[in-house]
Amino acid sequence: MAEAEMRAPRADATRNREQLLAVATRVFVTADAEPSMRAIAREAGVGIATLYRHFPTRESLVDAVYRDQVVRLTTGARELLARVPPAAAMRRWMDLFGDWIATKSGMLDTLLAMIESGEIAHAQTRTELLAAITTILDAGRAAGDLRSDVTAEDLAAALIGIFTVAPRREQEAKAGRLLNLLMDGLRPPPG
Repeated sequence: MAEAEMRAPRADATRNREQLLAVATRVFVTADAEPSMRAIAREAGVGIATLYRHFPTRESLVDAVYRDQVVRLTTGARELLARVPPAAAMRRWMDLFGDWIATKSGMLDTLLAMIESGEIAHAQTRTELLAAITTILDAGRAAGDLRSDVTAEDLAAALIGIFTVAPRREQEAKAGRLLNLLMDGLRPPPG
């Protein structure tokens, strides 16, 4: 390997990449249509060349945002369980899931094309998300906080339904009410 290939990225390059990723995520959430790369660079306060140095194509940026959000969901389940009881962790994780759904609105066309072409393995993402849900459900069952007859697939379907009828950005209050109702249904019956 050449010396340049072995060197770790400079700290400022790493910060720039992280900033671009955070800004792109925020822009994708608030956009009605896919924003231009130039708009994302402008919002991040960097030149377009800096954006392209880190993400040479729109697809590479969408892929990075998508993977970052999946990691946040999967690690978020464990982190929440370490801090709060399982039922509270589940409710907070539902909000993370809603944020993930909202992020996809501004990159949907590119994301769908990437899934169709096989650039993003949708089945792998589904498996990772179901595992995160199962982690919380299992902890909730063990603690007596959550029903034992609910599967990760049940919960994923319910969440997709809620965020289809109440997209977070447009109807955050309604989505919150529906998520709270879902949580009530996930608790074991009294006695």
